[in-house]
Amino acid sequence: MRIVAGTHRGRRIAAPRGRVTRPTPDRVREALFSIVGPVEGLDVLDLFAGSGALGLEALSRGAATATMVDHSPAAAACIRRNAEDLGLRDRVRIVRRDWRAALAAERAAGRRYGLCLCDPPYSLTPRIAGGLGAALSPVMATAGTVVIEHPAALPRPEPPGLEIASRIDRTYGDTAVSVMRLEPR
Repeated sequence: MRIVAGTHRGRRIAAPRGRVTRPTPDRVREALFSIVGPVEGLDVLDLFAGSGALGLEALSRGAATATMVDHSPAAAACIRRNAEDLGLRDRVRIVRRDWRAALAAERAAGRRYGLCLCDPPYSLTPRIAGGLGAALSPVMATAGTVVIEHPAALPRPEPPGLEIASRIDRTYGDTAVSVMRLEPR
């Protein structure tokens, strides 16, 4: 797996061992960021970060910071290693918690993100989608963007609690991506 574009284009990154983590394929990351557009200067939230590939890709493309959330110790260690190998450790914050607890803590700390990249385990996607919007809304910046990667075989996620101004849905094999631009508040 490699960084697709930006200052670290072509650099390899590792994924945690085992079958728990399903890294986003390079071609899907490339397509996703083409839809999202410029990310320069944004603070990025990478939920269910796994290897950190999505957040690291955003940093390579000019994002200011990336907060990587994953409850797995193996994922946190892999993200740390990848960030160090790319020389991005000072721009990465790793939060090893459940996604709900992490979002509650981010809200309590008053943090806001211009871009959220959410790639939950496919088996959990239907359960997560119902509570994601309400938990995520308070930590999103005005007119931010939320991206949810999900299985193409399932209906597109409709996270209640997010005020969506526009949305683009694309399918790449068995992977689908929903890019939602939020209403300005």
